[in-house]
Amino acid sequence: MPTTTSQICSSWCWLCWVIRRLEFASNVLQHGSRESHLSVDIYDEVGIGGGASGVAGGLLHPYSPKVKLLWRGAECWNETLNLLHIAEGALLKLVNQGKCETLENNESPIVRRRGILRPAINLKNMKIMTENAQNCIANCRIEPIHEDAAQNLVPNLSVPLNLAFFMPQALNINAQSYLEGLYLACQNLVNDMSTLGHVHRELHFHQKSVQSLLDLAGEYDAVIICLGARAVFLPELSGKLPLRTCRGIITHLQLGDDIREEYPKHSPSILSDAWLAVHGARRMDLGSTWDWKSMDYSRNVTTDEASKAMEVLLPKASSIYPTIKNWTVTGAVGGLRAMPPLTADGSLPLLGCIDNYVDGSATCKYWLFTGLGARGLLFHGWLGKLLAQAVLSHDENLIPFELTLWKHKLHQ
Repeated sequence: MPTTTSQICSSWCWLCWVIRRLEFASNVLQHGSRESHLSVDIYDEVGIGGGASGVAGGLLHPYSPKVKLLWRGAECWNETLNLLHIAEGALLKLVNQGKCETLENNESPIVRRRGILRPAINLKNMKIMTENAQNCIANCRIEPIHEDAAQNLVPNLSVPLNLAFFMPQALNINAQSYLEGLYLACQNLVNDMSTLGHVHRELHFHQKSVQSLLDLAGEYDAVIICLGARAVFLPELSGKLPLRTCRGIITHLQLGDDIREEYPKHSPSILSDAWLAVHGARRMDLGSTWDWKSMDYSRNVTTDEASKAMEVLLPKASSIYPTIKNWTVTGAVGGLRAMPPLTADGSLPLLGCIDNYVDGSATCKYWLFTGLGARGLLFHGWLGKLLAQAVLSHDENLIPFELTLWKHKLHQ
C-alpha cells in the first residue's frame, strides 16, 4: 500500500499559526485515503501554546472594523464554530473521565459567550457601519443599539455618538485552552480511527525547530510551512514573500482587591481603537499595539516596552470604558504578525505550492500557509480544510484563486 507522510513545519509566534497546524493535521488525518498509511509530524520549539499563540485576546467574529462581512466570512465562521465544538468536546471528555478539574457554573473551558460590543466613535464611518450591519449573517447578528441599551450591557460605557453595534453571538476564546483542546481532539481522532479498523494513522509532536526546508527534503512526501511571520526567516523564502511584519503587545489587567465594583458577569467584551477581551469579573486583556516593520518575534516584553504600550492603549480604552483606569497591569506579551498585502477583497492569507522557491521542482511537495494577520482565529479552520484537500490531491486548484494570486503577481 502507498504511504503518505505529511509534515507540518512550525515554530509559531501568534495564535493562528498553531491553530492552523492542528486544524491541518486533523483534516489530513480525517480526509486521507483509507488505503494509505498516514503520518503527521508537527514541529514546534516551544510546545502547544507555549509562545504568544497561547495568550492572544481571542475576540472572534467575521466582520471588519467597519462591521462589513469579511471575504468568505460565513464559511470561515461556520468552520471555526465547528472546531470550537470539537475542541470543547475533547476537553469535556477529560472532565467527565475525572482527568480534569470540574468547571464552575457549567462554563465552557474554551469560550466566553457574552458577545462583543463596538461603540461607534467616528462620525465619518457611522453611516457605512450602519449599512454594513444590515448585511450580517444569521448566526452572528449585528444589532445597532443606542446609548441606554449599550450601557445596560456595559455599565459606565461611553457611547460618544449614541450608537453601538452589538454582536451577541460573537465569542471570546481562551487561546491556551483552545489549542490544548484541538491537539487533544487530533490525538482522539487518531485513536478512534485505529480502533474502528481504519488503516494506521499517526500523529507526532516534535518540540524542536526547523532551520531550513531542505533539511526535510528526503523525509516527507509533503511539507507545509505554517510559520507565520517567521516564514521570512527561512533561507529558502527570505525576501520572496509579500508579507509585512507587525509586532503587537497585549497587556494583562487585574482589578485590585480594594476595588469592589467588578466587571458584570454577563457583559460583553469591547471593540474600539483598542479592545478589551474580558476573561472574568476581575481579569481582562487590553490590546493591541501595531509596531510595523518590527522583526522581534519574542513573546517576552520588556518593562519599557510594556510601559510604552500602555501609553498608547490606555487613552484609547479609557475613552470608551473610563473605569479601565482602576485596573492594574499584571503583565504583557508580544507577538509578530504576518500581514499580507491589501487586495480588492481585503487582506487575504497567502496559500499555495512553493516548490519553485525551495528546490525548483514542480511536484507540489512544499506548501505555504501564512499571512493571516490578526484574523487567524477566523480563517484557520476553513482554509486548513481546503489546504489539506489540496495537499492530499496534489492539486493547488482546490485553493481559491484569490489566495494564490500573490504568486502570479510576483512573477509579473
